[in-house]
Amino acid sequence: MKRIGLLIMVSIITCAASPVFARDTKHMFPIKEGMNTPAAKEKLNQGIKLYFGGQKHPKVEKSFGEFTSNKKTNALNKDDHEACDWSLLSALLSLQERAVNEGGNAVINIRSYYKKNEAGGAGEYECHAGAVMAGVTLRGEVVKLAK
Repeated sequence: MKRIGLLIMVSIITCAASPVFARDTKHMFPIKEGMNTPAAKEKLNQGIKLYFGGQKHPKVEKSFGEFTSNKKTNALNKDDHEACDWSLLSALLSLQERAVNEGGNAVINIRSYYKKNEAGGAGEYECHAGAVMAGVTLRGEVVKLAK
């Protein structure tokens, strides 16, 4: 009998605590702000250009295909915007690294691709933030642009 009572109590506590950890707040933040953080200015590879949405770019000489980067970051002790900007930076760095590995010099048509849903455009990115983690997924085409 004590065991059943204990199981009921544990179940109630678990159910009551679950919503705290299950937060999944969707945000749309400006890409420009995320790329102008001190960390982004320091870490982004200036030799690999980034073009969002339908931004104009030089002529494509060669395409290496589309690639997706899904990055999460620790959101503890950060507001959602700060955590999302860190996730954005991680995803952009990943796309730039892919471009270097493939022999490209740019990533074009970058867009949010969270849970395979395209969102935003040239001006915004989608981020989902919870109590512990924040995440951004980007998709873009790695290319070699004419100089």
